[in-house]
Amino acid sequence: MRVDRNYINGQFTEPAGAARIAVFNPATEAQIAEISAATKAEAVAAVEAAAAAQKSWRKLPAAERAAYMHKLADALTELAPDIGRALAAESGKSVSDATNESIYAGQITRYHAEWARRIEGEIIPSDTPDENLFLQREPIGVVACLIPFNYPVYTLMRKVAPALISGNTVVVRPSNNTPTSAFEIAKAVDRAGFPAGVVNIVSMDHDTAEAVCTHPAVGMITLTGSVNAGRKVLEYCKANIAKPSLELGGKTPAIIEADADLEKAAQALVASKTTHCGQLCTAIERVYVQESVYERFVALLKQHMSAVKIGDRSEHPERMGPLVNDASRKGIHAMVERAVAEGAKVETGGRIPEGKGYFYPPTLLTNVRQDMEIVQEETFGPIMPVLKYRTIDEAIEMANDHQFGLSSVLYTENYRTAMKVANAIEAGELYVNRTPADPYQGFHAGWKRSGLGGDDGKHGMLEFTQTRLVVMKY
Repeated sequence: MRVDRNYINGQFTEPAGAARIAVFNPATEAQIAEISAATKAEAVAAVEAAAAAQKSWRKLPAAERAAYMHKLADALTELAPDIGRALAAESGKSVSDATNESIYAGQITRYHAEWARRIEGEIIPSDTPDENLFLQREPIGVVACLIPFNYPVYTLMRKVAPALISGNTVVVRPSNNTPTSAFEIAKAVDRAGFPAGVVNIVSMDHDTAEAVCTHPAVGMITLTGSVNAGRKVLEYCKANIAKPSLELGGKTPAIIEADADLEKAAQALVASKTTHCGQLCTAIERVYVQESVYERFVALLKQHMSAVKIGDRSEHPERMGPLVNDASRKGIHAMVERAVAEGAKVETGGRIPEGKGYFYPPTLLTNVRQDMEIVQEETFGPIMPVLKYRTIDEAIEMANDHQFGLSSVLYTENYRTAMKVANAIEAGELYVNRTPADPYQGFHAGWKRSGLGGDDGKHGMLEFTQTRLVVMKY
C-alpha cells in the first residue's frame, strides 16, 4: 500500500499531524493508499509559500514561465505510465484511459504555455488630447485550485496551467477520493524544476480547506464540483472578496430530431452516458426525442445500453467501471427507485449488482415527465431518462426548463433547425451531431446554476488575470 506526502514549497513534507486519508479502489473496495492529511499549519504554510514565490514568479517574462511549463508538459508525458497506474487504481478507470488522461494534461499545459506572448492589454482612446489610457492584464496572486474526483489529472492541469502562465502561484487541493495521481503530478512538477512555492499540492479535510480558501493571500478560488460545493466556495470568497471561478452541475439535454442519423446518435449517447460510469459534468442526462421516431430511438438506446457490460477495468478495459463510492451508488439507485414510484418504466438496468465494487448498470428510463426529480436533478451516473416532443420549439422549451445550463446536444441534418437551437438554447455549449468533449481551445462555461466564469481557451486563461488601467498624461 502506497503512502503519499504533501508537496509544499518545493518539498515532499514529513507529516506534522496524525490524520490520514484512506484511499480505496472503487472496483474492488480494497484500500490502496494512505495520504497524510495536512494540518491547518501545514496548509497555511503552503499558502504563505505560494504568496512569497508569486512576488518573483510574476516578474519573470511570460516566455520564461512558459519554458517551465513546457518542461512540465514533457514530464507529464514521460511520467504518464506512473500517473496512469495511480489514477486507474484510485478511480476504477482502465490503465489506458488513465494514462491518456495524463498525456492530455500535458497537452493542455503546453497549450496554455503558448499564451506566453499573447497575453495582451489594450490602448483605449482618451477624451483628453494629451492623455493615453493603457489597460494591462496582471496576475491575481495565489489561486486555490479545488479538484474533482472524476478527471482529477486533466482538471488539475486545466486549472493550474492558465494560472501559472498568467503569473499566479497555486495551492492545489485534490479530491480525497483520488489524491494519489495528484502526488504523481507533484513528481512531474519537481522534475520540471519550478521555483519552490510556485506549485503546492496538499491533501486536507474540509476544515483545513476552509482555512486555505479564506486565507488573506488567496485572491482566487477555482472549483469543479457540485452546486452545493460552489455555494460553499462563494462563502469562502466572501471572507476576502476573492474571485470565484466555478464549473458546477450539469444536466445535458440531447434533442433528437426525426431527420437525425438515429443509429449514430444512439451509439454516441450511450457512449457518453457510460464513459467513466456517467461521471462527467457534460454526460447526456436527459433525452428529448421527436415523437415520430421515439419508439425506434428508444429501442436503439435499449439495444446499446443492454450490451454494455460492467466490471473491473484493470482486468476488462472494454467494460464500464464503477462509481466513485458506495454513497454515490446508493444515491443514484434511490433516485431511480423514486422515479419508478412516480411512474417511470425501467427499460434496462435499475438494480444494484451483487459482489465487490461500486458498480451500477446502464439504466434507461421511459414514461418520465419533465417535472420528475430524475429529469430535473443531476444523477452523475449511468442513468438516461427519455421524453418525447412534437415540435422543435417544444423541445427547446423543455431543454431550457432547467436550473442547469452547462452543455447541450442536438442531432439533426437540417441547418435551419441547428441555427434555431444554437440561438435559443440556454447553455454555455451546444454540440451538433456529436456529444460533448470540451476542446481546450474553446471555452467551457456554464449558464444558470452551472457556474461562474469558465475554463479553457483564451477566455479561460484570462479568468486568472485582473486589469489595471494606467491613465498617462503628457
